[in-house]
Amino acid sequence: MVLSASSVASYRQTGDSYTVVRRQVMWVAIGVPCAVIASRVSVQWVRRLSYPAFSISLLLLALTAVIGVKVNGNTNWLALGPVQIQPSEIAKLSLVIWAAHIYANKERRLGSLHHMLVPVVPGMLLATALVVVGRDLGTALVFFALLVAMLWVVGAPGRLFVLALMSVSALALALAATSSVRAARLANFIDPFKDYHGTGWQPAHGLYALSSGGVFGEGIGASQQKWGQLPEAHTDFIFAVLGEELGLIGTLLVIALFLVIAYAGVRVAREARDPFVRYCTFGIVIWLLGQMIINVGMVLALLPVIGIPLPLVSYGGSSLLPTLGALGLVIGFARREPAAARALKQRRRARSAGLSARR
Repeated sequence: MVLSASSVASYRQTGDSYTVVRRQVMWVAIGVPCAVIASRVSVQWVRRLSYPAFSISLLLLALTAVIGVKVNGNTNWLALGPVQIQPSEIAKLSLVIWAAHIYANKERRLGSLHHMLVPVVPGMLLATALVVVGRDLGTALVFFALLVAMLWVVGAPGRLFVLALMSVSALALALAATSSVRAARLANFIDPFKDYHGTGWQPAHGLYALSSGGVFGEGIGASQQKWGQLPEAHTDFIFAVLGEELGLIGTLLVIALFLVIAYAGVRVAREARDPFVRYCTFGIVIWLLGQMIINVGMVLALLPVIGIPLPLVSYGGSSLLPTLGALGLVIGFARREPAAARALKQRRRARSAGLSARR
């Protein structure tokens, strides 16, 4: 889908239709071995990295807020030599690991509201504030979803969620008021055709793409919206191109695959005996599923356009590498699940018995 959605824009910018997809293949070639390594490392080693990863993420977010590169109105990119990275994408994984590590250490003290809130809530709010400074409202909402998910899984009282929801709603409206473009998007997202040639242009053409696809789609490569009418066709709005080319069947398949990942993750978290594995897996599931829901809702004009990529589908190494690393961790956790560990031992014994019989 990255190849199809990016081919036209890539050719216009560089004279080569494969420039963008070659970069994505490079990121995949780096990310898959990272996922394999993440699936093999021990839980203790991952936990030892929690504080260094969290500290480095905060440092990168702070640098981005001060000397970051502005793209589409958001200062959420950091230039490191010839490469630009998006530290907020890396921070999502480090925040989950850090919070899971702290809650695992406090497992027996989580009946106290103080231990439930400190230091996870201040730490995650600090990371969110650094993202908000760069006007990246979409990533701030993902950070907030992670915070709420971690509090829910450790048993925070219901009144805390009501307070959090009211606070984030007020903050989101206040942030929208500071930007005329963002305020217009919030006002027109339900009916993007009200401001068709302004803030409604992108979501309107996203709807055109989805409606053109019908049930079975126009076929791979046959999208018309990617020829210039649909901005960010290979990043934030790749789901629209997917719907145009693969139709309702293709979009439902992608959503179903995300739900399969979510089901597998929840199953691992439910069966895990190690509290760190339980909290970390649940946080990763909420991160990926929540980001998918926000992206799809944005393309369907059910949510405002806030610049959130579709995990595992949209172009971008900053998003792909942490996502693959997170899935590698979940695979490693699943291997250590009691039933899976017993099955693995039985297979190894059977293999050893077969080799002995042949000898």
